[in-house]
Amino acid sequence: MSFIDDIGFELAEAALEEAKASGDEKLVDRIAEVLGASSQSLEEAYLTAIRVRRSEKRAREILAESKTARGG
Repeated sequence: MSFIDDIGFELAEAALEEAKASGDEKLVDRIAEVLGASSQSLEEAYLTAIRVRRSEKRAREILAESKTARGG
């Protein structure tokens, strides 16, 4: 990963964690706006990381539901 990807990933993890802890889902969007105002590349890396983390979470939920449904 590139330096920008690393920062985007770190910021995404921190933002998702804080959004969950605070209940403020708009936090993720506000951070994206700030990043986009100064670095479009970093904004894209951040938003990609957000999508990946949310997709991963949903996929893991589906896998857990399947495992539970089959008695595992």
